[in-house]
Amino acid sequence: MDFSLTPAQQELQQAVRRFIAEEVIPFEKDPRVTPHGPTEALRNELVAKAREAGLLTPHASRELGGLGLTHGDKAIVFEEAGYSTLGPVAMNIHAPDEGNIHLLEVVATEEQKARWLRPLVEGRIRSCFAMTEPPPGAGADPSMLTTTAIRDGDDYVINGTKWFITGAKGASFAIVMARMDDGSASMFLTDMDEPGIEHVRTMDALDSCFTGGHGVLRFSDLRVPASNVLGEPGKGFRYAQVRLAPARLTHCMRWLGQARRAHDIALEHARHRQAFGQVLGHHEGVSFMLADNEMDLQTARLHIWHTAWLLDQGERCNFESSRAKVVCSEAEWRVVDRSVQILGGQGVTGETIVARIFADMRAFRIYDGPSEVHRFSLGRKLVAGR
Repeated sequence: MDFSLTPAQQELQQAVRRFIAEEVIPFEKDPRVTPHGPTEALRNELVAKAREAGLLTPHASRELGGLGLTHGDKAIVFEEAGYSTLGPVAMNIHAPDEGNIHLLEVVATEEQKARWLRPLVEGRIRSCFAMTEPPPGAGADPSMLTTTAIRDGDDYVINGTKWFITGAKGASFAIVMARMDDGSASMFLTDMDEPGIEHVRTMDALDSCFTGGHGVLRFSDLRVPASNVLGEPGKGFRYAQVRLAPARLTHCMRWLGQARRAHDIALEHARHRQAFGQVLGHHEGVSFMLADNEMDLQTARLHIWHTAWLLDQGERCNFESSRAKVVCSEAEWRVVDRSVQILGGQGVTGETIVARIFADMRAFRIYDGPSEVHRFSLGRKLVAGR
């Protein structure tokens, strides 16, 4: 496998790097960055800048107006976008919209694509993915799904409660996972302004990087036409894997950019801050942390590139994406944690963006499956001979 960048990839990498540095990072201290994510007004302003730069929704197909990036291309672009906490929002490659775009391109009908996918790719609307539920419902174990969908004539009637639904507040539509009469699961597309959908509250969370925050949704006799089933009825769990396997990897890509940003800030500090008669970076304790950061960053990057290469070869890669999710989330978290330590007092205040990255990054070890669940799954597959 040759992981060297082609001239076209190098050009794209530099274009995204310039865009993030010149157009996005200056907005990081904007008052419209709230504890529940950037406001719609700020998002719209950033999206307009990405659209003008030709970098909006680059992972979408060229037919829809994207750049038709391969998984390998995404590894480069998403890391650069993630260098700013606002980069994925600006380029419309943040969760959950990025994963929803991929899923809709693969599974949706032409009518569904025209109604929901195209405006999503154009950055004119947002979406959410409603699967996680309060106990005793589905969390890391999707088989515990309690939200139900009962057929009633030409409609399905959906009842249940979802929480930790990223981007729920302000989303134009949702993809809802619900259990059918026979115990299987299906996905349903629904506009968020339909009667029967209540946004109960926005949850307080450590992270503050997602527009719309994380919401609690209640579905009470929500009627969804049968034509709004996403894909085939009863295949919801299969479609979830279509979405989740690449989405785990794109999480790794975006957070790698954030970890690299934290490391760069800590490295610059270590090069200039004086302590005990010499610059901080000359002290062995600090230099070892910097070296460990560099190794963890490269370890994460190689896992991302390897899994992206396999996906581009047409492999399913559920095993590899789970492995990458654990390796990258843990390695990138260590990088940010060390960076806070190197910065000392500055690392736990708003003097740099590292404290913000630290709070956002902690959640990555849980999102799209906690590390322990992936380890459990990987171990079972290894014992079974994969």
